[in-house]
Amino acid sequence: MTTTRPAKLSDDDLADALATLPGWRLEPAGSGASALARDLLFTDFSAAFGFMTRAALLAERMDHHPDWRNVWNRLEIRLWTHDRGGITALDVALARAMEQLLP
Repeated sequence: MTTTRPAKLSDDDLADALATLPGWRLEPAGSGASALARDLLFTDFSAAFGFMTRAALLAERMDHHPDWRNVWNRLEIRLWTHDRGGITALDVALARAMEQLLP
């Protein structure tokens, strides 16, 4: 499946998006790019993995996949559109969708 990715967000658009995503922050993603980042803490591994499973199904439907790391009850999420070299509306949409999955 070939999908056209949206353009990288301007600094103003990115600031507006971050204002609507409490708990999310900007973090370096390498090669000068920035990523949307959020660290989550769950009650145990099963809760963390359950969230990841639900988020993975969303990400697959969106054809946009997170960079994440899970250790027991902790989950580190990083979102950016690699082929655009930064954060796009697709990353913001995935972050919002993930927020809806949180208890």
